Order: sequence, then C-alpha cells, then structure tokens
Amino acid sequence: MSDFSEELVRSKTEDEQEESCMFSGTGMSFPWLQKHIETVATGGKKEKDFAQTTSACLSFIQEALLKHQWQQAAEYMHSYFQILEDSDSYKRQAAPEIIWKLGSEILFYHPKSNMETFNTFADRMKNIGVMNYLKISLQHVLYLLHHGMFEDANRNLSHAETWRYGEKSASQEVLINLIQAYKGLLQYYTWSKNKMELSRLDKEDYAYNTAFQNMLNHSGKMSVNLCTLIQTPGVWDPFVKSYVEMLEFYGDRDKAREVLTNYAYDEKFPSNPNAHIYLYNFLKREKAPREKLISVLKILYQIVPSHKLMLEFHRLLRKSEKEDHRKLALEVLFGVLDFAGCTKNITAWKYLAKYLRQTLMENHLAWVQEEWNSRKNWWPGFHFSFFWAKTNWKEDKALACEKALVAGILLGKGCRYFRYISKQDDQVIKKKIKRIKKSVKKYSIANPGL
Repeated sequence: MSDFSEELVRSKTEDEQEESCMFSGTGMSFPWLQKHIETVATGGKKEKDFAQTTSACLSFIQEALLKHQWQQAAEYMHSYFQILEDSDSYKRQAAPEIIWKLGSEILFYHPKSNMETFNTFADRMKNIGVMNYLKISLQHVLYLLHHGMFEDANRNLSHAETWRYGEKSASQEVLINLIQAYKGLLQYYTWSKNKMELSRLDKEDYAYNTAFQNMLNHSGKMSVNLCTLIQTPGVWDPFVKSYVEMLEFYGDRDKAREVLTNYAYDEKFPSNPNAHIYLYNFLKREKAPREKLISVLKILYQIVPSHKLMLEFHRLLRKSEKEDHRKLALEVLFGVLDFAGCTKNITAWKYLAKYLRQTLMENHLAWVQEEWNSRKNWWPGFHFSFFWAKTNWKEDKALACEKALVAGILLGKGCRYFRYISKQDDQVIKKKIKRIKKSVKKYSIANPGL
C-alpha cells in the first residue's frame, strides 16, 4: 500500500522524471509514452513535445476512469505529475486542481487505497495548489463525512475556516461561507441527536435540562454558521432545511417563513423546485389558506409539471370555487400523464377518469377538447395502444380499467385499448367493466350525440 501511496502523492526529482513517467509500481511499461518522455528528460526537448506528452497522458487517464480501470489510471497519473513543471504558467496554475480531481477520484475507488492514503494526498495537494486550498479542503471534508469521520471533518473545517492567502477574493468569501455552513451542518447533526434524546426524556428529569441546554449551545453556533450562506444566492437545500427545522423547534415560525419565502421568491436566487416544496410543506403544517397553498404549487407546476405534489395540487384546485382553478385542475392531470415516468400512476388515472366525468357533467366540454386537441395525435400510441392494453391488463387490472375509461371517453368505443379491456371475462371486476362501458356510452367526447 505504501508503494501505491508514494506513486500517487510523492514529489519527484529531475532524475526520477524519466523512470517515473515510464514505469508504474507494478513494473508496467508504456512504449507509446517513452519517445516523448525521453525528449523531455534530455536537454534538447521542444515545448510541444512536453505538451503532447501531458495531453496524451491526460487522455489516457480520462479513458481509464471512464472504464473504471483504477490501477491503470493510477499508473498514468504517476506520469501526469510532470504538468506541474510546464513552462505555460496558465497550465501550471490549473494543474493542481486537475491533479486533485483526478487523483481523488482514483483514490476513492482504487482497491488498494485507504483513508490514510487519501488524507496524505489531500494534505499534499492543499500545499501544492494554495489557490485551491479551500476548495480541496471542502472536498476532503465531504470524503471524511462519507466515511462517517465527523470529528476529523470538523477539525478540517476549523483549519480551513481560519486559512487566508493574500487578499480575500469574492470566490474565497463564498467558499469560506460554505465551509462555515458545513460546520453548521455538523452542529445540526449533533443538535438533531440531542433532539432525539430529548424526546425520550421526562421534562421533570434533570437529564432533560442538560440535553436541552446542549441543544441551545449547538443551535446558537449553527445559526451563526448557516445564516450568511443562505442569504447568498445559490442552491443551499440541506442548509436551509436544517436551519428551518431548528427555527420551528424553538417556535420562531415567522423567521422560518421569512427564510423559506426569500429562498423561493428572491429573484437573485436560481430557480429551484425544492425551494417551493419546502415553502409549501411549511405552509401546510401551518394550516395556511387553500389560496396560499395553490399559489405556491402553481409555481412548482410551471417548473416541474410531473412532480408528485401535482396530484395534491389537483385536489386543491378542484375544491376551489374559482372556475379558472377548476379548469387548471384538468390541465394539471393531463400534464402529469404527459410524462413517461407517470404512465402507470394509477392515482393520476383515477383522478383523470373521475374528473373527466365531472367536467363533462358540468357542461365544460370545451375544457376537455382544449386539452385533448393538443394530445390526440400522440396519446393514443403513447397510452392507449393494443400493446399497452395487454401489458396493463396483465400487470395491473385496476390500472387497466381506469385507463380504459379515460380511453373510451377521449377516443370512443372504437379505441383498441377500450375494446380489449371491455372484452375481458374477469369475474372479480366484471361489474367495474360494466360501469366503464356505461360511462363511456354516456360521456365519450368521440360520440357525436354528446
């Protein structure tokens, strides 16, 4: 293991360059590379030879990574370190970040790698690429967290938080805020454990007061560390969720609502479906008015029309007294079923079958025709083919019946899907098929006598 570690992380002297580029720790030789390296190692090299060597090496590393050939990637990586001596200052400055990203990926998956090797490599790379110190530190912390090493992660975050190099740039400031926020997330982890412990204790118990005080201590630090980041434009889902949970626990619902509202509606923040989901769930817990819930889900519908909350959105809309809301309720169901991932969602088909009948009973044929006209050329093949009739009946008879009702209403009794399902002789759902036939006869928009 030590050979592998040295192979990837050690610095090389000029005398080692040729050999290290040519041979791996396992003795593998790369003839395709030797010609270029010999030119580099001798005094008469050309710059283009050096560039070609590193470029070729990088290509082979990338190919090995794509094929999950971790040992081979490590061998090529051993050669790629020469990029740190490139005469092109731009390439030389960019090299540490490239080496870190490639090397960390290799070490994460290499069968001979371990925690000590990764930590050594990370520490070396922080010192080689000082401009990337904060970024590498943060990614190193994520690796430690992945392996459950929370104390080591917290210690690394503390070191990175106090690190400075030259004047603090805007990018450095964002990274420092992110590092502080991850400290806040670790504090949230401890706070959350204390919260679980608190729920198991009697309020009259002395241990309850101790646990509650520990929670207060962590919540104060957590609040400080999270606040700055979540006010900076970006996508900060785990940090926002943690902060809001803490605010709700201590009863500061006004602050929680303010944080979530800003996160969802502030134009400086990028469009983020989760921001609207968090706000909706919070308002739902607060038992907010239906109109408020509808306004939040309406934006989510525009961003992700296939989201699972759209069925809840439909239920809110169909209960509304406003006609435009009830019309939108139909549009939402059609929108959900436009997506391949929702084709077997029996709840969506049940809602559509029921709402189509209700809409037609209320004499809103134009609403149905408006939605169907834009889909009549592709929904029959997408949803109502003979293949899908047989497949749905075999896999889920209840789903097949709901779809048959919708198919019959939209396409009439001549629809192959409807015909196949209606001819099935199944005693268990015989009455249901009979009701489907009756509904289709009454409500089909393909029926000229409607």
